[in-house]
Amino acid sequence: MAKQPRDVERMYSVPEVVAKLRRLADALESDQPFRIQVAGERIRVPAQAEFSVEHEREGDDEEVEFQLKWRNAGGDDGGDEGALV
Repeated sequence: MAKQPRDVERMYSVPEVVAKLRRLADALESDQPFRIQVAGERIRVPAQAEFSVEHEREGDDEEVEFQLKWRNAGGDDGGDEGALV
């Protein structure tokens, strides 16, 4: 069954962000997949995901985004590999 398109942004407290980034860094450093929960949905990020940093500026507003991108393999059910971030 195909997953529905989704584009959400969730605000987190500083302690929540610190915990998520720390677990993310541990997973990246150990070349392991991990899971993250965003706005109620659990997502499995494979170890081979590509990592990028983007900077955007529009008028007085600036934004830095840390992104992980990957393509799901056909039939990948997400599994339970990796720690929940």
